[in-house]
Amino acid sequence: MKKAGIVGLPNSGKSTFFNAITDQNVPAEEYPFCTIEPNNGVLTVVDERVNKLAQMEGSQKIIYPFIQIVDIAGLVKGASHGEGLGNQFLDHISKVDLILHVVRCFKIDDVSHPMGDVDPERDIEIVETELILKDLETIEKRMAKISKQAKSGDIDSRNELIFLQRLKEHLESGKLSVMFERNESESKIIDSLFLLTEKPVIYIANVDEWGIDRELNKKVERVAKNKGFSFLAINARLEYELRQMEKDEAKEFLEAYGFEKFIKERLFEEIKKSLRLICFLTATKNEARSWVVPENSSAYEAAGLIHTDIQKGFARAEVISFNELINFSCMKEAKEAGAIKAHGKDYLIKEGDVVHFLFHS
Repeated sequence: MKKAGIVGLPNSGKSTFFNAITDQNVPAEEYPFCTIEPNNGVLTVVDERVNKLAQMEGSQKIIYPFIQIVDIAGLVKGASHGEGLGNQFLDHISKVDLILHVVRCFKIDDVSHPMGDVDPERDIEIVETELILKDLETIEKRMAKISKQAKSGDIDSRNELIFLQRLKEHLESGKLSVMFERNESESKIIDSLFLLTEKPVIYIANVDEWGIDRELNKKVERVAKNKGFSFLAINARLEYELRQMEKDEAKEFLEAYGFEKFIKERLFEEIKKSLRLICFLTATKNEARSWVVPENSSAYEAAGLIHTDIQKGFARAEVISFNELINFSCMKEAKEAGAIKAHGKDYLIKEGDVVHFLFHS
């Protein structure tokens, strides 16, 4: 399961955001380090295609697509040198696939700010500088490790040392590793380093009416655009409070504040784009389900996600797009009409494919 980690300065609204997208109630107090150990939850979104599929096939259970979410403690200036929760915080980031960087864009009156005032661009720089410093430490350790082989004339070590020096200079200029151009062999070196700044980022501008009026979210959006990352403006407290209302009533309130969709829906789509994920569907009498897989996953790989026995005994995958399937009353009718196609192990799963796997037990 893919995992996204929520980071940001203390009192940026991370835990409220976490509660809003995972339907949990972890402490979200107005003081630094309210979160010590990371909180784990799941972002689940309603996929109406699954509802329709369950209706067509008479499925008893429905399982919507989901992503694991980790609420990581607030980072402070000096974390790379042990300040705040220091290395513990940075270690938690190393274990996620994507960073959800919550940036404070709401007023100062109610909740203290560790830096004394609200400045989104400065806050982003503080967090990313700490990640860069940790990555520089990682690179310097690798350089020290291979320098002896390089000096002895080992060509591979020598070339790697030259590359690492270039990467080091890139990071020292304040740029993230993910923005560094590299060829295929250099990509393998970077992958082996497990750098924090190699992870994709979605910037989350956490606003209230004051934040929108001051257009602080626009500053975050500019940063995201300049770095080629995704951006979302949210009102975490509003979304958290709307959980108690009926969906239609909550949507009216949300639209009154300038948001067309709930954050869960918007965030899930941005995570899919950032991690290059798609959803395919399955349905039996037991359950209808939406599965999250990387783009260009083969039918064989998708079968393994469902069960290793299905993958081991893979015979074929019967596939129809959901958009085509809804022209029929059920899978059986679509099959009788010749609309469902049989594919082998190498078939690449597409967004919205409805798949039935046949396998030898």
